[in-house]
Amino acid sequence: MWMLKDGRRVLGVAGAVLVACLVSACNGTVGESGGAGLGGPQDDGGTAPDGGRTPGRDGGTAPRDGGTSPPQDGGTAPAPDGGTVVPLHASGNKLMDSDGNVVQLRGVNRAGTEFMCVSGDAIFDGPSDDTSLEAIRSWDANAIRIPLNEDCWLGINGVADAYAGANYQAALGDYVTRAAALGLYPILELHYTAPGTTLAGGGTGQEPMPDQDHSVALWSSVASYFKNNGEVIFELFNEPFPDNNQDTDAAWTCWLSGGTCAGISYPVAGMQQLLNAVRDAGAGNLVLLGGVTYSNSLSQWNTHVPTDSLNNLAAVWHVYDFNTCNSSSCFTSNIEPVASVHPLVASEIGESDCAGGFITTVMGWLDGAGASYLAYTWNTDFDCSSGPGLITNYNGTPTQTFGSTYEAHLKTF
Repeated sequence: MWMLKDGRRVLGVAGAVLVACLVSACNGTVGESGGAGLGGPQDDGGTAPDGGRTPGRDGGTAPRDGGTSPPQDGGTAPAPDGGTVVPLHASGNKLMDSDGNVVQLRGVNRAGTEFMCVSGDAIFDGPSDDTSLEAIRSWDANAIRIPLNEDCWLGINGVADAYAGANYQAALGDYVTRAAALGLYPILELHYTAPGTTLAGGGTGQEPMPDQDHSVALWSSVASYFKNNGEVIFELFNEPFPDNNQDTDAAWTCWLSGGTCAGISYPVAGMQQLLNAVRDAGAGNLVLLGGVTYSNSLSQWNTHVPTDSLNNLAAVWHVYDFNTCNSSSCFTSNIEPVASVHPLVASEIGESDCAGGFITTVMGWLDGAGASYLAYTWNTDFDCSSGPGLITNYNGTPTQTFGSTYEAHLKTF
């Protein structure tokens, strides 16, 4: 919803909607047990007699010889070992760890890895050391959402070698490892994409849907990298908005099946195709799927959910005070039908006024539904007056009152 580029705050389509709304006044149980560590990509774990993959304790397929998957589009570097959080899986409308505990994720977004690599400056926006991760944990958060740039991961379209391919993968793999070791479930989300030779995040902003040119290869590679590490969660695409950002049958058909979609100039990779890429790579990791209209609507999520032989999927919802679905009545009519059947992760929540009233209502509703949520964003680039920033520095000092409201709420658990 909110985009950063080259360290600067940039509003996308949704930001323009926010500005218009501001002008016209329009509306609109934490698991911390020990677990398996992160390992490098390995040969496929085989298949069960019925042709389905046999899930291991880690949420991926059982490892065999510890080999390395063939590189694609820039190669797949080995992931380092480590990690203490317990892998998660969907069970009914709950997230469960492999010890049978219900887990509710409450965490933060950590922007930067989607745009810094294409600016040529770095991979992370701000510190990425253990101290900075421990500051997040000091709020009693147990999850961190980490954005991906498909060109940087795949090492294509002219991204500088220092910030692309194996170097980008190794940096992200190390960060994910250390986050997990400190008790933060890592959620990897595909944020910036672009078809053909267009540079992802190079000035075009968010695309309405993933592209067949690179997004399938991205998830095949990411899944191979983390396939034996069920503590790593995959969110297949950040904020789809097909059919010109409408909540229509055409939008949901495009969302699921991709192909040629009205208003999109490139062949689209639908959620089924991306999910297939993950499972074909041998990864049984929990997969998250955001709805349409920038993930704010889940109106047809239940009827368009992709087929998954492992039944290890959760719905993603994004909600800000300026979204269309921003009231308790809409939560009940649009979101509750999904949350009553599938696990729900609100992977972005926030508000534009630097206050805490809206997220307090949202968190109360989500807690009542047993759902998970992550606030946007743990970056000092947003000073709260220009976006939903949680902190004033990377030691974890909260903004007033948006950040302080969120911190206080997390610490009640």
